[in-house]
Amino acid sequence: MSLKGYESSYYVSTANKKTEYPQLEGEKESDICVIGAGYTGLSAALHLAEKGYSVSLLESEKVGWGASGRNGGQVCQDHNMSHEELTKKVGRSAADSLWKMSVESVDLVKDLIKKHNIACDLKSGVMSVSVKPAYAKDMMEDVAYINKDLNYDAVHFIDKNEVENMLGLDKYYSGKYWTDAAHLHPLNYALGLANAAQEAGVNIFENSRVTSYQTGKNAEVKTSKGLIKAKYILLACNGYLGKLESRVAGKIMPINNFILATEPLSEELCRKINRDDIAIADSKFVVNYFRMSADNRLLWGGGENYSSKFPKDIRGFVQKYMLEFYPELKDVKIDYGWGGTLAITLNRMPHFERIEENLFVAQGYSGHGVALATLGGKLMAEAVSGSIEKFDLFAKVPTSTFPGGTLLRWPGLVAGMLYYSLRDRF
Repeated sequence: MSLKGYESSYYVSTANKKTEYPQLEGEKESDICVIGAGYTGLSAALHLAEKGYSVSLLESEKVGWGASGRNGGQVCQDHNMSHEELTKKVGRSAADSLWKMSVESVDLVKDLIKKHNIACDLKSGVMSVSVKPAYAKDMMEDVAYINKDLNYDAVHFIDKNEVENMLGLDKYYSGKYWTDAAHLHPLNYALGLANAAQEAGVNIFENSRVTSYQTGKNAEVKTSKGLIKAKYILLACNGYLGKLESRVAGKIMPINNFILATEPLSEELCRKINRDDIAIADSKFVVNYFRMSADNRLLWGGGENYSSKFPKDIRGFVQKYMLEFYPELKDVKIDYGWGGTLAITLNRMPHFERIEENLFVAQGYSGHGVALATLGGKLMAEAVSGSIEKFDLFAKVPTSTFPGGTLLRWPGLVAGMLYYSLRDRF
């Protein structure tokens, strides 16, 4: 099936049946108003409703319309910042807790899928792979550190020969294999969270873009046709925050990433290029990531841009990245190509903040959004209900504003990205 109101993609064409939610009209009252129906907002709304709060969830487009319904579907432990660097920033105890929460975030996704019977093609295994020989030693030491110092044994170092056997190519030099990680159909996961939230009592409103809000004792959120009065407001907009909240907009940079889906491949070819049916992400600054779909298509993510527009030919734009690694796929038909907007931070750690007494934000997952955004929503729900310790641990990780704020951050980012892109190639 194909859903109305969504941008075309493989995920939209293979989506589960979707509930249609109304547009907000008139005045309503809730304990909590959540803005944004991606993973953060859906998780926050679901967990709050399960705690007995009345919740209104406002989405400017459709549930999972943004990055939550368009991403690579990888659900993996760890953070983008190394544990040693986190320790320097927040101390060993807090860094250890943040590490444990990265593991918890993956378990949370799996638990929600099981609890709410979400059909989203859940599969096991994610492997990070190195694109340069010099990275192999660092990767081996990192795995040893996680095994020994963090007492976590569900990650393994994979040498070059075995990576070649697993992926059918010799362009990667080592692997870090997370056996308890997972990958899934991201849109169907989002739609499943929405169904669970509605069943728990959440009032979901689509096509209800927030135009303004005010906090304080008489907090309210306005759309073009309605208004929500609430005790708390949760911002879960991520890359689509825009100018809604200027105090935190400069903490993130929206960037566009792109994915293709091939035609269905033979079982023999699937096993040649992905023997164990796991998800892969490489060590390039502009990451290549890929996995097999439930119907044996290769889903390949590659390439970014930093403008407000997508490439005219997304399929061709991404295909060149795929063929760099698998030239034997040059005659394989590309059935889908699509893009989405995610948000990154300067340090690539998520940005959590209690902006005012009754105003929270969680954003900037920098490519770890499936797991960490789901956890972020849960932590916002806990913070509202009085258990703010875990939310505060993330909030204590310093999140710098992009140089130039929202006005001048773009030129600096592009210059930096071009530098690292060139470094990838030489």
